[in-house]
Amino acid sequence: MIKHYFAYYSQKYASKWLVLAIDLTTVLVTFFITYVIRFNFTLDFDNNQFLIQLPLLLLIATTSFLLVGSYKSVIRHTGFTDVMNLFKSVALMTFMTIFLVVFNRVTELIPDFTIPLSIIIIHSLLSFIVLSASRLAFKILYRYGKCRFMTSKKILIYGAGDSGIVTYNALVTNTKTKFEVVGFIDDNLKKNGKLINGVPILPYKSITSSFIKINQIDEIVVATQQIASDNIMHLIDSLMDTQVKITKVPPIEKWIHGELNTNQIKKVQIEDLLGRAPIQIDNPNLLNEFKGETVVVTGAAGSIGSELVKQLSHFDVKHLILIDQAESPLYDLQQDLKQQGKHNFTAIVADIRDGLRIDGIFQEFKPTMVFHAAAYKHVPLMEASPYESIKINVNGTKILADISSRYNVKKFVFVSTDKAVNPTSVMGATKRMAEMYISCLQKESKTKFITTRFGNVLGSNGSVIPLFKKQIEQGGPLTLTHKDITRYFMTIPEASQLVLEAGTMGKGGEIFIFDMGESVKIYYLALNMIKLSGLRFPEDIDIKITGLRPGEKLYEELLANGENTLSTYHKKIMISKTRELDYEKVKSEIEALCITNRFQNNNIVLKMKQLIPEYKSNNSDYEKFDRRVKVYEQSNVVKSNQVDKTFINL
Repeated sequence: MIKHYFAYYSQKYASKWLVLAIDLTTVLVTFFITYVIRFNFTLDFDNNQFLIQLPLLLLIATTSFLLVGSYKSVIRHTGFTDVMNLFKSVALMTFMTIFLVVFNRVTELIPDFTIPLSIIIIHSLLSFIVLSASRLAFKILYRYGKCRFMTSKKILIYGAGDSGIVTYNALVTNTKTKFEVVGFIDDNLKKNGKLINGVPILPYKSITSSFIKINQIDEIVVATQQIASDNIMHLIDSLMDTQVKITKVPPIEKWIHGELNTNQIKKVQIEDLLGRAPIQIDNPNLLNEFKGETVVVTGAAGSIGSELVKQLSHFDVKHLILIDQAESPLYDLQQDLKQQGKHNFTAIVADIRDGLRIDGIFQEFKPTMVFHAAAYKHVPLMEASPYESIKINVNGTKILADISSRYNVKKFVFVSTDKAVNPTSVMGATKRMAEMYISCLQKESKTKFITTRFGNVLGSNGSVIPLFKKQIEQGGPLTLTHKDITRYFMTIPEASQLVLEAGTMGKGGEIFIFDMGESVKIYYLALNMIKLSGLRFPEDIDIKITGLRPGEKLYEELLANGENTLSTYHKKIMISKTRELDYEKVKSEIEALCITNRFQNNNIVLKMKQLIPEYKSNNSDYEKFDRRVKVYEQSNVVKSNQVDKTFINL
């Protein structure tokens, strides 16, 4: 037992005691060298005095090193702090030596003992230089010895600011992989030609394919968060004929314990090439808006719903009620919240179409706010299943809205889609009907009903990005319905922030839309994803045009015919001014349609078109109903004119 105990502690502390022994030996050797220098490189000094001074100096040096703890540093990782600790040790040793000499002159405690002050000063400078140099020399030798057989990766760092310097330090101090930083890239012309740790700062325009090939660059690390997406795309496009990788450093808030790890440097994602600056919402009223509230989130396990839950969990809400019919994703969300130390939530497996079940939940928890994100959203599937689409998107929303109104919920925020604008699909039409129903309900309810309308969400379940990623992994081809198809895109956090902001600023009855910049051509999106994967089009992966799917649009819209916008306090968020509705008539017709749908009526889509005049099917079997609706509308106009003439004659 004693032997084991001794072996453990000898291994644990042997290295630092060895460092202390080497440091003390260095101090004694430099003391001798100081005397030699002081006496003109001869040995003509009092050897007896020297031999008396040596043990006293050893005692003083040992005390100072132990007090400061400079010997505890790991030599191969010597940095500025370690050098400062050496300076403190030597300074303390110098002051203690001077104090001893002065004290002895006054008290004569040790007869005939003294050390010339010139010796003390020269020795302190020499000791600090030798101790520091020996540590740095060991660090260099260690790195050379460890890394000379490792394959070196040549790196360019985009960004010569603070983040770029931190990235440089993280790369060069990595012991598992040898990185050689060839240069920094910076858009600031004033920095061009300067050096950082001996590494040149290069202008952005100088980074060409020939430069990459001549210098055998393996990777370009984007260290700044301020880089324009156009610059990244220019890099990707201009360096297509090289094998260089383009990676990106995460934002500082995602660094591990405030320090950058090289494992966190990842490939540039398609989200980084959104084509516009991310929408930032910094509204302090959000804190007060949700404080003490009991909030229901439907579709809580979905892409938008789960992000809503995560953001709401950071507010001081009283209780979160998470409702979803998908058991496994809801369980995963529950576990994520528990791991984050969140406990003020209840996860409930429930279907919003089950009125009795939802009523029971509201009766038990008494929610004060509802965020309704549950919906069927896949256009081709819903085109083939209008019964299910109406059942969840219209009737489910109706049931939830009615119950919210009955329990006097303060605010009901509905997550809609840009596909509800001039819909060409069953899915878009059902979302538009849901918008219309809650607008009607607003006229007779104390609850404030608010709608948010936005485009496609990058990375959401079933969206084009995960599909393209999967197809790239499988070797292609990437399938695209039409070469000219465009879509508006936003990230999941952006979409969730918009919904929360709408819940804060909404007064009831508004449809919030948001400026998402220019629409993105999906064909170019596919090309960019191929490039980001380090592959070539069409040599490595081809793009196959399959034709528009039933109900699919070429171009999405944010405003319907006859709509315009009002501005809000945030320049990126607007309120849609929708056309006026005959609220009583529309509400009763939607209620009747939900009842008719229970019997799986084959003409249910025709009834939807009669209710939503702007609903015109595209590339769908339901286009036949558009002609019937047109005839129906014309006949109504004729009847109306006949009634008017009769009234005039009377």
